[in-house]
Amino acid sequence: MKKTFEITSSDSRTSARTGIIHTPHGPIETPAFAPVGSQGTVKGLPHSLLQSLGAQLMLVNSYHLFLRPGLETIGQSGGIHSFISWDRPILSDSGGFQIYSLSPLVKVKRKGVEFTSHLDGTKIFLSPEDVVDIQITLGSDIIMTLDHFLPFPASKDNMKEAVNLTSHWAKRSQAHFTQQKSSQLLWGITQGSVNWDLRKKSTEELTEMDFSGYALGGLGLGEPKSQLMEIIEKSDSLLPREKPRYLMGIGYISDITEAVDRGIDLFDCVLPTRNARNGTLFTSEGKIVIKNIKYANDQRPIDEDCSCYTCQNFSRAYLRHLYERQEISSSILNTIHNLYFYLDIFRKIRQSIQSNSYQSLKSTIIRKKEGIK
Repeated sequence: MKKTFEITSSDSRTSARTGIIHTPHGPIETPAFAPVGSQGTVKGLPHSLLQSLGAQLMLVNSYHLFLRPGLETIGQSGGIHSFISWDRPILSDSGGFQIYSLSPLVKVKRKGVEFTSHLDGTKIFLSPEDVVDIQITLGSDIIMTLDHFLPFPASKDNMKEAVNLTSHWAKRSQAHFTQQKSSQLLWGITQGSVNWDLRKKSTEELTEMDFSGYALGGLGLGEPKSQLMEIIEKSDSLLPREKPRYLMGIGYISDITEAVDRGIDLFDCVLPTRNARNGTLFTSEGKIVIKNIKYANDQRPIDEDCSCYTCQNFSRAYLRHLYERQEISSSILNTIHNLYFYLDIFRKIRQSIQSNSYQSLKSTIIRKKEGIK
């Protein structure tokens, strides 16, 4: 298998490392954050702005794109990159999250998953092989195996069944993908919630399959933070060091810094963009809820230490005015700021690891206020 990941530096006191994931559409410097563009767009931002903020990749949702606009439309456009005019790497998820989020409309079987479309009620059956084919047709650079996880908490017997099914689907996905001779990267997803025996079983079974990368799935669902971090830390010792690690759906900066400390390379989350549209803005001193009346005449930028377009040009008072009037530009300007804030944190994380000062940066971030201002 062609080497698709290289470690470029390591922190001497933690498992934090920088690296490069090599994809068909260019490199991804890690640790990295993937903005979520489920429908082929990050809500509120044209791609030119997303690129100017420093986004190295985008996450799209293969299940939703399969439903709309459909593979025929995307295929006629030459694949997802051409269809959405994005020339950087794309990661597509497998639909495993939709098994969880659309559970009343889903029947999980050993052969695959039967979805009842939330759009028109149509019955759709997708096998693990189908999910691989969908993502190959999309042409995304990093594709994920179909996985199964349960809400937290769940019984050990049910979790064990989900872990066994995830491994079974992963094996079928890998076998099918190998036959396609694609240059895309197929990553496996470990499951088991915060039960270490099951997570260990899942990790050992998937690493035997020799995927190009590995994700930790089924976390961030309400489990205690201490157990979340314990699972990540223990997984660090089992996952192949020479392969990238992806923590799915975790977006709080404090969690991200702890996960980087434990060897995680890639993250995605809707948190910065969804919060932006809802008027919650992240700053170096904590969060701001811009609709609060106290900002009505506040002439300061969101964050005086921020160099984003929004902070360089607009006051809190103006941004509050836009939000209160439900102007489209409110979502745009807020999203620019929140994504810049996140991507800038990741730039600083990479720089601190390279200079062997990650512990200092992490301590500084953790000391910052977590509450709403």
